[in-house]
This record gives sequence, structure tokens and C-alpha cells, in this order.
Amino acid sequence: MGDRVGDVRDDALLTIGAFAARARLSAKALRLYDRLGLLAPALVDEATGYRYYRAGQVERARLVALLRRLDMPLARIAEVVHADCDRSAGLLDAYWADVEARVAGQRTLVEYLRGRLTGKDSDVYGKFVVETVDVPGQVVITETRHTLADELPQWIGASLERLEEAARSCGGVTASPFVVYHADVSAESDGPAEACVPVADEAAARAWCEERGRARQTRVRAEPAGRLAYTRITKAQVAYPQILAAFGAVEEWIAAQGLTVTGPCREVYFADWEAAGPQDPVCDVAFPVR
Repeated sequence: MGDRVGDVRDDALLTIGAFAARARLSAKALRLYDRLGLLAPALVDEATGYRYYRAGQVERARLVALLRRLDMPLARIAEVVHADCDRSAGLLDAYWADVEARVAGQRTLVEYLRGRLTGKDSDVYGKFVVETVDVPGQVVITETRHTLADELPQWIGASLERLEEAARSCGGVTASPFVVYHADVSAESDGPAEACVPVADEAAARAWCEERGRARQTRVRAEPAGRLAYTRITKAQVAYPQILAAFGAVEEWIAAQGLTVTGPCREVYFADWEAAGPQDPVCDVAFPVR
């Protein structure tokens, strides 16, 4: 029965109505799949415009319908159905990893918003462990940009990649990269934000900036030694606006400890972002304090 659907052979032609019944889809959905290149009829009668499908196409039709039940965008479904078996499974895994990351982030956001709406922010903040750490002075190569929240993730990734490449030619990267927020970055406020990579050779870094860094206003500066109050968060918690809960938790802890904030807040990225899963720790949300 491997080459048959019910008692109909795979190569048998079916009207769109009969095929839709077998595939458990509507004729409207089949027409949409045709327009998008997901499932074309085996034959279209030039005189009447009637569409005919082969019985063997039922499996693909059902596959498309099942992928739609995952809320997979049609463009990504097209990639899956046109790929070979191994690659199609990999594309499905990649899509589902994106879904899980998004849901994990939304779960964090829901908890944060529930606390805001009920006036129980402290219940949310209490889920974050805040500590302090002393950090040595360091020389950093930096890139600054005014950016809104929706543009921020892409810019952070690109700018840190550029700066790490520069640092490798200037004695190497000496510590975790970080992003400093000199003003609020949100849907309405554009910062600026400053991407920073600690570098080994200050003179080489200044020469690099003079020769190659002018287009992006890359510069070198000394970051003083000091103490940071920080909380460690997962990849899912980094996304805006759920990351606001982590910043709020650190600020509340600082106030409770009677400490004073001495500089702009920052995010310290200590893990391989691409390799990390949604629940893996990747970032410290921190404030300089005394």
C-alpha cells in the first residue's frame, strides 16, 4: 500500500475537490499553496482552468498543513518542503528553536508585566540573584551609536564582531565584551549605546582607529577599575522589553544595600551567543557602584 492513497494509485489524477477531501484541506488553501509555490497542480486544463492533482501529492499537502499548525510562515514552509530529508528536518529544528526562544522570552515578559500591573514588582525582582564583583581597569576599543530598541540586537552583534576583529589585530581580546547605555534605549529613546571590547595593546588599538575606524567613529578609551552590582540572565531574558526586569532587580538591590550608582548601566556578554540555548546564561546586567 506504500504507493497508494486508499484504493487510488499515486499517479491517478484527482479533481481539486476530490484531492482536497483526501488531503483534508479546502480548495481555497490548495489555490493559495499553488500561488506560493508550495504545491502546484499536476495538470491545469487549458480550456476549463480546472486543476487536477495526483494522488501521490497528498503527503506533501498534509505536510504543508501540519507545518502551518506550527504557525510556520509560508516562506519557511517552502524551504522545508523543497529541501531533501536531512536538510528539511534541520530547518524544522531551527524554526522550533526560534519558537522556543521567543516563548521563553515572552514568559519572562509576562511575569514582569504581571508584577507591574499588580504592584508586586518585588516579587519579580526577587527571582534575580544580585551580587557584586570588583573589575580591574582596562583599555577598550569602542563604537557608539544612537539606536532604538528594535534595532539594538542586530547592532550589538555586528558592532561587537567588528570590534573583536580589530582587537585580535591589536594584541587580542582581554575580557568579555560589553555594551554601555549612556541614556535609555527603548521604542522611543535612542540612547546612545556604546559597544566595548577590552584590548591588550592600547597603542596598536589607537593606530587601528586612526587608520580604519573613522567611518564608524571607533575610538579607544580607558575604563577605570571599580565594582559592579550585577545579575546573570539567560539568552531568553536578554530580549527587550523583558530585560527591563533584570535592570529593575539590580537597581532595587542597590537601593536596598545603600549603595550609589557611579556610572551608566551595561550588559556584559560572556558566552557564545550563537551556541547558547534559550535557558543558557549569556549576559550580566550590571551597574557600577560604590
